[in-house]
Amino acid sequence: MLSNLDLVREFVGNSIQKKDILLANHSLTAQTVYRTNHLTAKAEGVISTAQINTTKSEFLILSKSSHWELLNQTLAEYNYILNGDIDSHGFYRYQYCQVPQGYSLQCTKSVLLWRAWWKYRKSALGLGISSALLIQIRESWYPIRDLIISDGLLYVKTLGSEIEVHADDLVIWLSKLVLEIPIN
Repeated sequence: MLSNLDLVREFVGNSIQKKDILLANHSLTAQTVYRTNHLTAKAEGVISTAQINTTKSEFLILSKSSHWELLNQTLAEYNYILNGDIDSHGFYRYQYCQVPQGYSLQCTKSVLLWRAWWKYRKSALGLGISSALLIQIRESWYPIRDLIISDGLLYVKTLGSEIEVHADDLVIWLSKLVLEIPIN
């Protein structure tokens, strides 16, 4: 039997390739209905859709779904990111994003960006401005110069600006992939 992760990956992969789908496990069902791929949770109803008759792939994900984090992470693996606010039906819109080579796309709560920065910051302090972590601001990528937490807000400093986000806000960022060199 397919795990939820495997089923979600099949749903996303088939939707990107504009293929019909019919899969199920104990909690999720993925099926094509009228040229739209639907992902349904038995306890929640439709939690994600993707049109397969359009040229551009985009996904809608129910913001209150218990499977949202799994869908969000899987879509990030395929370079799909949150684009805009929740629509009138309670769905987030995800669209394809060109990710620079050598980076991994992240769409997480800002506190996870803080954790990544904290691990990275000691090595970054002596380097000046590094490109190991980039944040998306107005559809462009900027290197992060510094991160500060104060009174429940995260202040992200880049070369040209500073933005503030709440700890639970979603942020889109890139982390540089670490190449592993095999030792013989």
